[in-house]
Amino acid sequence: MKLYMVPLAPNPTKVMLYIAEREQLGTYMDIEQIVVNTVKGRHKEPEHLARNPFGTVPALELDDGTYLMESLAIIAYLEDKFPDGSLLRGSPEDKARAHDVERVIDLRIAGPMGAYGHAKNSPLGRPPDPEKAAQLQANLQTPLDYLESLLSDGRPLLLGNEVSIADCTLQASLQFIRYVEADLFGDRPLLRDWDERYRARPAAQQVLRW
Repeated sequence: MKLYMVPLAPNPTKVMLYIAEREQLGTYMDIEQIVVNTVKGRHKEPEHLARNPFGTVPALELDDGTYLMESLAIIAYLEDKFPDGSLLRGSPEDKARAHDVERVIDLRIAGPMGAYGHAKNSPLGRPPDPEKAAQLQANLQTPLDYLESLLSDGRPLLLGNEVSIADCTLQASLQFIRYVEADLFGDRPLLRDWDERYRARPAAQQVLRW
């Protein structure tokens, strides 16, 4: 298999962190990671559009030559493909809660964070939009408060003692925010402590560049 990605973008980084975490747990997936240089427009070239007609990353090329294009679908496929040591485990209730937290992060935090980064200091050269950035920052307060409350019971990671897909999703977006030299955590010491703990993990050290 081949994962077409770019190291800074949140969605590919989420998949890269997931793969690295699984490998730390002993599951080697033999996935070649290939950079698609979005700054140089490689994602818009016919070669990449044949993999992903939307011109985005990631794209996972399967052994049969077909492609998956959405980060969570890629992770779900790898969970099923390599079930031993999967990150989504436990009772139906445990799995539902893990899905729930990951969806809150992806939809209510990661998306707005990405838009905030581009409105504040876009690495793609988009013009600054202070009004939009301020509104996005305001919208992020409730979901960030929710994560702070999750951590208030002393758990080291977002779902407890074991790493989850939610941890990968949040950290992937935070790397982008660090790159654009922003900080959206505010007065949330538990989230800041989580961030430091996660970034010290071997998988994070292997993947994160900022």
